[in-house]
Amino acid sequence: MLEVKDARQVFFPGLPDEKVALDGLNLTLAEGDFATVIGSNGAGKSTLLNAIAGAQRLDSGRIVINGDDVTQMPVHRRANHVARVFQDPMKGTAASMTIAENMLLAEMRQSKARLRIGLTLARRDKYREELSYLGLGLEDRMDTPVSLLSGGQRQSLSLVMAVSDRPDVLLLDEHTAALDPRTADLVLDATLRAVTALKLTTLMVTHNMQHAIDFGNRIVMLDAGQVIRELSGDEKANTSVPKLIDYFSVKSDRMVLGG
Repeated sequence: MLEVKDARQVFFPGLPDEKVALDGLNLTLAEGDFATVIGSNGAGKSTLLNAIAGAQRLDSGRIVINGDDVTQMPVHRRANHVARVFQDPMKGTAASMTIAENMLLAEMRQSKARLRIGLTLARRDKYREELSYLGLGLEDRMDTPVSLLSGGQRQSLSLVMAVSDRPDVLLLDEHTAALDPRTADLVLDATLRAVTALKLTTLMVTHNMQHAIDFGNRIVMLDAGQVIRELSGDEKANTSVPKLIDYFSVKSDRMVLGG
């Protein structure tokens, strides 16, 4: 379960270019919720993910994961609870290391053994099984340096590494935005299967409104650092891209009119 309570974040406070990124934002996800997050540039999407991951310290408010207040927890300790896949395929993997070595690094995040663990045959079999789930043939390239993979293959590997230890919260930061449409569909399909099979509490930021409709069980709409609307159940099932655009337009009109 994830709870974001009265989150507020202001950049450059008191200066002419002051920016309120999060303005008392509240959001609750039950265990296993898969929420897609949409909003214009500057709506607060990246700041929200940074706050949850611990990369950005809130000015005020709280982040609670499975009942534990992690607001003051540093990012390296927060990584025990939160996994994140970034937009840039280069960010989630070590290019000079092989696929198998990257998988081992992901496992080491949660292991007390740290450097004492190694690439045993049992681990290689485990990694091969996890990679085969993607349907990209990476399980047959375990000793290939990650630098030789395509962007889509590398992003798929990042996804497998992120979910391998079943994090309490999975953050997907526009993780298909840099991919071609066909590869993006493959990664999204793998994402859905992983999130569903492992029942992961997930936030997926996307600029693709159709993806927001097609994936997950909830849509969270952000504007000016606040959640302005949430759609789930029949309302989500019956929505469309034009309807989502209308929701944002109504909010914008109300702000202009002071409503």
